[in-house]
Amino acid sequence: MKQKTIKGLSLLTLGLIAFSCSEEKSIQDASLEQAKQNKVINITNHDGKPFSTGISTNINGKYVANPGGGVMMQAFYWDVPSGGTWWDTVKSKVTAWGNAGIGSIWLPPASKAQNGPYSMGYDPTDYYDFGDYNQNGTVETRFGSKNELVSLITQAHTENMQVYADIVINHNSGGQSEANPYTGTNTWTNFSGVASGKFIRNYNDFYKNSYGNNDEGSFGGYPDLCHANPHVQDWLWGRTDAVGKYYKNTMKFDGWRFDYVKGFGPWVVNNWNANVGGFSVGEYWDSNVNTLEWWANNANSSVFDFACYYKMNDAFDGNNLALLNDDMMWKRNPYKAVTFVTNHDTDEIWNKMLAYAYILTHEGYPTIFYRDYEEWLNKERLNNLIWIHNNKATGTTSILYSDNDEYIARRNGYNGNVGLVVYLNNSSSWQERWIQTNWANAQIKDFTGHSSWYPTTQGDKWVKIQCPPNSYSVWSINM
Repeated sequence: MKQKTIKGLSLLTLGLIAFSCSEEKSIQDASLEQAKQNKVINITNHDGKPFSTGISTNINGKYVANPGGGVMMQAFYWDVPSGGTWWDTVKSKVTAWGNAGIGSIWLPPASKAQNGPYSMGYDPTDYYDFGDYNQNGTVETRFGSKNELVSLITQAHTENMQVYADIVINHNSGGQSEANPYTGTNTWTNFSGVASGKFIRNYNDFYKNSYGNNDEGSFGGYPDLCHANPHVQDWLWGRTDAVGKYYKNTMKFDGWRFDYVKGFGPWVVNNWNANVGGFSVGEYWDSNVNTLEWWANNANSSVFDFACYYKMNDAFDGNNLALLNDDMMWKRNPYKAVTFVTNHDTDEIWNKMLAYAYILTHEGYPTIFYRDYEEWLNKERLNNLIWIHNNKATGTTSILYSDNDEYIARRNGYNGNVGLVVYLNNSSSWQERWIQTNWANAQIKDFTGHSSWYPTTQGDKWVKIQCPPNSYSVWSINM
């Protein structure tokens, strides 16, 4: 694992560069003329009409997540401590998270899996065992008991936060061996003995079977669940006690993160959503924005914006911020784009604070990774960006300037909210630039505290702003 040293965390201690009056005037005149020649890129939908991305709903001071608004916390990482303590650990943090403005939490797969007390849940055996049956060598899951999970969800709801379940329905694991007439061999597809007694499965419910040899993709040699089988559909989303409805109505989950959706058709998630409801996001691991948009539209679901993730990696770590002009899912449809900097599977971006400054000031539904927030990065800086996201990051996006080292974008405001200007600087020196804001004859400030300037915009809305080295600033007016 690469070292978690992020540039720019000590920038609050840096001083400002002083200019004499004559130097200031000459630089201002030259910069203004140059700036007014810069191309402004407005992000619109395919009909040429701008998106109107509003702020997330505020209930009792807390921001409730919804597509296109709010902030999500991925409340786990790979190999969190075993021993049945994780649900209690997360529960102990949700009040502070809610006070910071986080509107939802995404939990790992919660049901009993083949590896019992050591499993991260991605090898599911019994979808109805949340840590209350003695099977696979344990009663509790790696994360805790059913009662502890229910207590966590209840606490999150008390804080007006939504809770999303990680759903693994591409494959199963932990079945017993049985003779399989479709393969002519024995396969580990006998799930007749699951302790809950619900969603009994056998070789008919997995490929290869009477419905075909395979679907879109198998995973890791595990039995590949056949969604074409009406019995499987009925138990996943059809009947009143189906997996999805049990999670939603009994366990009180508010939404779903679908694992490895490349393994089955988008119609599966579409049917789940139509029958169960709740927020949903799919893990379609692909940097091609056309593919992400195709999947999201056909699944009627949000999708993780891997196009944005890989562009950020190339831009921030490859010293070419102009790559942020490229296409991403949030630019196609911010209400179906879930943006992220890292997750439990991938952690490639080095300059993470710049990446978080990007996703928390731009459109889409940003996700914060547990270890970044609780262990690796500056929590105060992240909380500041969460506040900016919830209070200032509204409206359409206009990219004002970009080159290798600098990127400046404007959120144009929405429904009375004034919006913001974000300035990213990947160079080793302070940078300044003239840009056009949303505001005429208004004093603005940097809401990150990285700059102590309080400039006043001109009548034509132009103003000069600055950004520290290897850092970011976010400018707006007080409202």
